[in-house]
Amino acid sequence: SQIKVNDITNASGGIPTVKSQQLIPTAWVNFNGTGTVAIRDSENVSSITDLAVGDFRITIATALASINYAVIGSCGSSSTRIGQFLETSVYEARTTTTVRVGPISYSGAPQDSSYVDVAILGGQS
Repeated sequence: SQIKVNDITNASGGIPTVKSQQLIPTAWVNFNGTGTVAIRDSENVSSITDLAVGDFRITIATALASINYAVIGSCGSSSTRIGQFLETSVYEARTTTTVRVGPISYSGAPQDSSYVDVAILGGQS
């Protein structure tokens, strides 16, 4: 059998699931991490806070189910060659509504990046 649909909506709200697996990241964001930090596009992210060079806090709009979520990210710049690494911060514990991330240069130093992409997988509360 085959089912074709244009849109799937969870009847009780939240992210739709198939076989108990969520179909999309719980939250994601694409933002400019240089100069005046600005979100280009996002889902379930309410804000980005620029804490220092290469150090950003992502605030999640609808809380995650637990702090045991996965953070996937990349970073880069069109004008300079910086590392394609993104680390979650060891300076601040994750919560269900915030996670701290930072672009890292090839030498391992924090560095601002003009393109920062982060996806968070873990389910909403």
